[in-house]
Amino acid sequence: MSTAAAPIRSGAVLADLLPAARARYAVDAALVAGGATLTGIAAQIAVPVPGSPVPVSGQTFAALLVGTALGARRGFLSLALYAVAGMAGMPWFAQGASGYAMPSFGYILGMLLAATVVGHLARRGADRSVLRTAGSMAVGSVIIYAVGVPYLALATGMSLSAAVSVGLVPFLIGDALKAALAVGVLPTAWKAVGRRG
Repeated sequence: MSTAAAPIRSGAVLADLLPAARARYAVDAALVAGGATLTGIAAQIAVPVPGSPVPVSGQTFAALLVGTALGARRGFLSLALYAVAGMAGMPWFAQGASGYAMPSFGYILGMLLAATVVGHLARRGADRSVLRTAGSMAVGSVIIYAVGVPYLALATGMSLSAAVSVGLVPFLIGDALKAALAVGVLPTAWKAVGRRG
Protein backbone atom coordinates (compact mmCIF):
# COMPACT_ATOMS: atom_id res chain seq x y z
CA MET A 1 0.00 0.00 0.00
CA SER A 2 1.47 3.38 -1.01
CA THR A 3 1.89 6.15 1.52
CA ALA A 4 2.69 8.81 -1.06
CA ALA A 5 0.86 12.11 -0.68
CA ALA A 6 -1.88 12.95 -3.13
CA PRO A 7 -0.79 15.21 -5.98
CA ILE A 8 -1.48 18.92 -5.59
CA ARG A 9 -4.81 19.65 -7.21
CA SER A 10 -5.24 22.32 -9.81
CA GLY A 11 -6.71 25.56 -8.47
CA ALA A 12 -5.16 25.15 -5.02
CA VAL A 13 -3.49 27.93 -3.08
CA LEU A 14 -0.87 27.35 -0.40
CA ALA A 15 -3.42 27.43 2.43
CA ASP A 16 -5.36 24.58 0.80
CA LEU A 17 -2.42 22.28 1.46
CA LEU A 18 -2.83 22.49 5.23
CA PRO A 19 -4.35 19.38 6.81
CA ALA A 20 -7.97 20.24 7.59
CA ALA A 21 -9.53 16.92 8.55
CA ARG A 22 -13.09 17.66 9.77
CA ALA A 23 -12.30 21.13 11.06
CA ARG A 24 -12.32 23.04 7.74
CA TYR A 25 -14.34 25.97 9.12
CA ALA A 26 -12.08 26.24 12.15
CA VAL A 27 -9.00 26.14 9.91
CA ASP A 28 -10.47 28.80 7.61
CA ALA A 29 -11.35 31.03 10.59
CA ALA A 30 -7.82 30.66 11.96
CA LEU A 31 -6.32 31.48 8.54
CA VAL A 32 -8.52 34.57 8.18
CA ALA A 33 -7.65 35.80 11.68
CA GLY A 34 -3.98 34.98 11.10
CA GLY A 35 -3.96 36.90 7.81
CA ALA A 36 -5.48 39.97 9.48
CA THR A 37 -3.00 39.72 12.34
CA LEU A 38 -0.03 39.34 10.00
CA THR A 39 -1.15 42.45 8.11
CA GLY A 40 -1.54 44.38 11.37
CA ILE A 41 1.93 43.35 12.57
CA ALA A 42 3.51 44.16 9.20
CA ALA A 43 1.85 47.59 9.26
CA GLN A 44 3.90 48.45 12.33
CA ILE A 45 7.04 48.26 10.20
CA ALA A 46 6.53 51.82 9.01
CA VAL A 47 8.80 54.68 8.02
CA PRO A 48 7.42 58.21 7.55
CA VAL A 49 7.97 59.76 4.13
CA PRO A 50 8.84 63.48 4.31
CA GLY A 51 6.07 65.55 2.73
CA SER A 52 3.64 62.63 2.50
CA PRO A 53 0.82 61.63 4.86
CA VAL A 54 1.42 58.01 3.78
CA PRO A 55 4.31 56.05 5.36
CA VAL A 56 6.27 53.23 3.79
CA SER A 57 5.04 50.13 5.60
CA GLY A 58 4.94 46.37 5.42
CA GLN A 59 1.15 46.19 5.25
CA THR A 60 0.92 46.25 1.46
CA PHE A 61 3.35 43.35 1.19
CA ALA A 62 1.44 41.43 3.87
CA ALA A 63 -1.91 42.09 2.18
CA LEU A 64 -0.67 40.75 -1.15
CA LEU A 65 0.99 37.77 0.50
CA VAL A 66 -2.16 36.98 2.49
CA GLY A 67 -4.36 37.17 -0.60
CA THR A 68 -2.01 35.00 -2.61
CA ALA A 69 -1.50 32.35 0.06
CA LEU A 70 -5.12 32.16 1.24
CA GLY A 71 -7.02 32.64 -2.02
CA ALA A 72 -9.63 35.23 -2.95
CA ARG A 73 -12.34 34.41 -0.40
CA ARG A 74 -10.12 34.01 2.66
CA GLY A 75 -7.87 36.86 1.50
CA PHE A 76 -10.89 39.16 1.21
CA LEU A 77 -12.16 38.11 4.65
CA SER A 78 -8.72 38.62 6.22
CA LEU A 79 -8.37 42.13 4.87
CA ALA A 80 -12.00 42.92 5.68
CA LEU A 81 -11.36 41.83 9.28
CA TYR A 82 -8.19 43.93 9.33
CA ALA A 83 -10.06 46.98 8.00
CA VAL A 84 -13.14 46.63 10.22
CA ALA A 85 -11.11 46.01 13.39
CA GLY A 86 -8.91 49.01 12.59
CA MET A 87 -11.94 51.21 11.92
CA ALA A 88 -13.38 50.08 15.26
CA GLY A 89 -10.28 51.28 17.11
CA MET A 90 -7.72 48.46 16.93
CA PRO A 91 -4.43 50.39 16.58
CA TRP A 92 -2.92 48.20 13.89
CA PHE A 93 -2.94 50.38 10.81
CA ALA A 94 0.45 51.82 9.83
CA GLN A 95 2.19 53.60 12.71
CA GLY A 96 -0.38 52.33 15.21
CA ALA A 97 -3.23 54.31 13.66
CA SER A 98 -6.89 53.31 13.73
CA GLY A 99 -10.19 54.66 12.46
CA TYR A 100 -11.10 55.71 8.96
CA ALA A 101 -10.63 59.50 9.12
CA MET A 102 -7.12 59.46 7.71
CA PRO A 103 -5.90 60.31 4.22
CA SER A 104 -4.27 56.91 3.77
CA PHE A 105 -7.45 54.91 4.41
CA GLY A 106 -7.96 54.49 0.66
CA TYR A 107 -4.86 52.31 0.53
CA ILE A 108 -6.46 49.94 3.04
CA LEU A 109 -9.55 49.72 0.83
CA GLY A 110 -7.24 49.10 -2.13
CA MET A 111 -5.50 46.31 -0.21
CA LEU A 112 -8.86 44.65 0.40
CA LEU A 113 -9.56 44.59 -3.33
CA ALA A 114 -5.97 43.67 -4.24
CA ALA A 115 -5.89 40.70 -1.83
CA THR A 116 -9.05 39.40 -3.49
CA VAL A 117 -7.69 39.78 -7.01
CA VAL A 118 -4.26 38.25 -6.32
CA GLY A 119 -6.00 35.41 -4.48
CA HIS A 120 -8.09 34.80 -7.58
CA LEU A 121 -4.94 34.86 -9.73
CA ALA A 122 -3.18 32.47 -7.34
CA ARG A 123 -5.98 29.93 -7.87
CA ARG A 124 -4.94 30.01 -11.53
CA GLY A 125 -1.28 29.35 -10.69
CA ALA A 126 -0.02 32.94 -10.67
CA ASP A 127 2.18 32.27 -7.63
CA ARG A 128 3.98 29.19 -8.93
CA SER A 129 6.63 30.75 -11.16
CA VAL A 130 8.87 33.78 -10.84
CA LEU A 131 7.45 35.63 -13.85
CA ARG A 132 3.81 34.99 -12.99
CA THR A 133 4.33 35.92 -9.34
CA ALA A 134 5.97 39.18 -10.41
CA GLY A 135 2.99 39.92 -12.65
CA SER A 136 0.51 39.12 -9.89
CA MET A 137 2.31 41.40 -7.41
CA ALA A 138 2.38 44.18 -10.01
CA VAL A 139 -1.37 43.84 -10.59
CA GLY A 140 -2.00 43.94 -6.83
CA SER A 141 0.15 47.05 -6.40
CA VAL A 142 -1.61 48.83 -9.26
CA ILE A 143 -4.98 48.11 -7.62
CA ILE A 144 -3.81 49.47 -4.26
CA TYR A 145 -2.62 52.71 -5.85
CA ALA A 146 -5.68 52.98 -8.14
CA VAL A 147 -7.84 53.21 -5.02
CA GLY A 148 -5.40 54.82 -2.57
CA VAL A 149 -4.11 57.74 -4.62
CA PRO A 150 -7.50 59.19 -5.67
CA TYR A 151 -8.75 58.72 -2.10
CA LEU A 152 -5.68 60.61 -0.86
CA ALA A 153 -6.41 63.44 -3.28
CA LEU A 154 -10.05 63.66 -2.16
CA ALA A 155 -9.25 63.39 1.55
CA THR A 156 -6.59 66.11 1.48
CA GLY A 157 -7.97 68.37 -1.25
CA MET A 158 -4.76 68.11 -3.26
CA SER A 159 -4.72 67.66 -7.01
CA LEU A 160 -4.43 64.17 -8.47
CA SER A 161 -0.94 64.96 -9.78
CA ALA A 162 0.14 66.10 -6.30
CA ALA A 163 -1.34 62.94 -4.80
CA VAL A 164 0.64 60.85 -7.30
CA SER A 165 3.85 62.68 -6.36
CA VAL A 166 3.41 62.12 -2.61
CA GLY A 167 1.31 58.94 -2.57
CA LEU A 168 2.81 56.86 -5.36
CA VAL A 169 6.22 57.95 -6.62
CA PRO A 170 8.09 57.69 -3.27
CA PHE A 171 6.92 54.07 -2.86
CA LEU A 172 7.88 52.55 -6.20
CA ILE A 173 11.35 51.36 -5.18
CA GLY A 174 10.05 49.84 -1.95
CA ASP A 175 7.25 48.10 -3.83
CA ALA A 176 9.76 46.65 -6.29
CA LEU A 177 11.75 45.25 -3.35
CA LYS A 178 8.59 43.79 -1.76
CA ALA A 179 7.66 42.19 -5.09
CA ALA A 180 11.16 40.72 -5.37
CA LEU A 181 10.74 39.20 -1.91
CA ALA A 182 7.38 37.68 -2.89
CA VAL A 183 8.92 36.36 -6.12
CA GLY A 184 11.54 34.62 -3.99
CA VAL A 185 9.15 33.26 -1.36
CA LEU A 186 6.05 32.03 -3.19
CA PRO A 187 7.47 29.91 -6.05
CA THR A 188 10.04 28.49 -3.60
CA ALA A 189 7.24 27.44 -1.25
CA TRP A 190 5.48 25.64 -4.11
CA LYS A 191 8.69 23.88 -5.09
CA ALA A 192 9.19 22.74 -1.49
CA VAL A 193 5.61 21.46 -1.33
CA GLY A 194 6.05 19.63 -4.64
CA ARG A 195 9.22 17.91 -3.42
CA ARG A 196 7.51 16.91 -0.18
CA GLY A 197 4.47 15.60 -2.01
